[in-house]
Amino acid sequence: MASSPAAAPPKARHLPRRPHRLPPNARRDAGHVHVAAAGFRPRRHPRTAFLLLPFSLSVPFLAATGMHSRVIFPTTNSSSSSTRKTTTNLFACNHRSLLDPLYIAAALGRAGLAAATYSISRVSEALSPIPTFRLTRDRAADRAAMDAKLSGGGLVVCPEGTTCREPFLLRFSPLFAELGRDVTPVALHSAAAMFHGTTAGGWKALDPLFLLINPVPAYVIHFLQPVPVPVPVECGGQPEAARGVANEVQRRIGEALGYTCTGLTRKDKYLILAGNEGIVGADQ
Repeated sequence: MASSPAAAPPKARHLPRRPHRLPPNARRDAGHVHVAAAGFRPRRHPRTAFLLLPFSLSVPFLAATGMHSRVIFPTTNSSSSSTRKTTTNLFACNHRSLLDPLYIAAALGRAGLAAATYSISRVSEALSPIPTFRLTRDRAADRAAMDAKLSGGGLVVCPEGTTCREPFLLRFSPLFAELGRDVTPVALHSAAAMFHGTTAGGWKALDPLFLLINPVPAYVIHFLQPVPVPVPVECGGQPEAARGVANEVQRRIGEALGYTCTGLTRKDKYLILAGNEGIVGADQ
């Protein structure tokens, strides 16, 4: 009995290859992909590389890799338009992250602005693209150092003394108001979807990195009208007047941001959150 011929194996089914999805402004040409420069922004770039770039290059690099920033300048009395010109060299802001002074300097286009710091890591100081100097908690010495910086390129201070990620303002130290210079309050608001750029018990040198690795970090820098400051303490001014100026600056910033002003200090914050007084070692 003749055997029937073997059935032919079924033909393999080749599924059509799914084409790669390209940006709307991309085109293919001989196997190569060309993307127009305008309108396409990579989502995942090493945004933290700005620490290794000069200040003049770090700002456009951050903008090109997804850092959203909004700058608001105070309006003039003569018209409703805002002006970028500021008549003061002293800026006092609430403290959202270690990048606060950098954003103020970038918004003003003044890389010579110095930042007064207290108990931050040496790594952060070394990587800072603007000048920094440490406060020593000696009021006379700190006042002299701040006055010297004001005579140079200007000064940014964070009177809270520590960062606060919640919609609250800690008590403002009146040291900046003892200099006898008019001060411009700066209201800062930062938004982060995944990582906070602040820590109470971790390695503080990584705070800026955690802020910048968020998918779309954002900063709002709002310059307010300057606050006149009375005679400096060293020239016979009253400490009560300096405290009144510090409270007024805190009130204006809180009003602009919708934050609640408190009387809590840096020490109170760290005792509540970390059980210490917030003194950072040189290696952190």
